[in-house]
Amino acid sequence: MTAPDPVRAGRALGGAAAGVLVLEGLATLFVPRGIAQTGEGLTGGRLTYLLVLAVLLVLAAGIQRRPRGLVVGTALQVPLLLTGLLDGVMWFVAGAFVLIWLYLLQVRRELLGSPFGRPADGSSGSS
Repeated sequence: MTAPDPVRAGRALGGAAAGVLVLEGLATLFVPRGIAQTGEGLTGGRLTYLLVLAVLLVLAAGIQRRPRGLVVGTALQVPLLLTGLLDGVMWFVAGAFVLIWLYLLQVRRELLGSPFGRPADGSSGSS
């Protein structure tokens, strides 16, 4: 199944991807509070990792209209999932976000024909 208007569907899915990335960045900012109360506590390296990841996720949300924005967002799912090494509950939270991201890629593939390709211009043929 492909979308009747692939360009519009591509924009909508890009907006959804941006929204998911912003939510991931916000969730990442809550991790230091949980880490500070457990084990080793919040070290400078851990805090730097989390802050840089949160900033990268929000910046990646801003480039979702660019051709490689979706690839950058997909690549950032790995360090997000690795936050589970810092706080065990993040395996579940980040895992849920990764599953949402994979679902978004699947919907994009079904509607546009490719999870990472640019939407084809819908004006090229019959209605």
